[in-house]
Amino acid sequence: MIRSLVFYIVFYGGTVFFVLGSVALMLLPRRVFRIGPDGWSRFHRRCARMLLGQRVVVEGDLPDYPVIYAIKHESFFEAIDLAATFDHPVVFAKEELYRIPLWGWVARHYGSVMVARSEGASALRAMLTDARRFAETGRPLVIFPEGTRVPHGTRPKLQSGFAGIYKMLGLPVVPVAVNTGPLYHRRWKLPGTITYRFGEAIPAGLPREEIEARVHAAINVMNSSD
Repeated sequence: MIRSLVFYIVFYGGTVFFVLGSVALMLLPRRVFRIGPDGWSRFHRRCARMLLGQRVVVEGDLPDYPVIYAIKHESFFEAIDLAATFDHPVVFAKEELYRIPLWGWVARHYGSVMVARSEGASALRAMLTDARRFAETGRPLVIFPEGTRVPHGTRPKLQSGFAGIYKMLGLPVVPVAVNTGPLYHRRWKLPGTITYRFGEAIPAGLPREEIEARVHAAINVMNSSD
């Protein structure tokens, strides 16, 4: 409990300064601006390690070519940690997050894709346009195919939009399993090892049923309720 309280004070207190600093850096070249958001992500990982006793281990390889990373989503940890794991990732994030004061500005300027599920076909076209534009830069694309955080030990179906994005972008998919739920997604967080397990790249162009089945199986390989 004490570890968690100290973590909340240090991390969220520091977050205020990182967000304000990132807004100020928006006036400078993007390579300078990135210091703010990337530094915030690394700051979070250091706080988790030093204050919560949570160590991060990466299993598997990250390809050196454009792919879509499809990540299991069990807690805020993997969402905050993305810039510490990937090199300048483009994240598919739900529209509600962009309404957070100041943070929404930073997320847009950093480069991300807004997922507006409630706004129909026009929003989908805009999302795919943004995704294609970012894919052409070679930046890694990161999506949470379940759409939201889910409890550890559960295996919900993937959101229907994932297969559409996969088809339209024509990129391979690397599934990523995580086990953050039991350690991080709780009021009083626990020490332990947080693992990212990167699966083998799944080629582009597969039928919807096959890509969904393969990604669903791969992101759940560590998802035991035991």
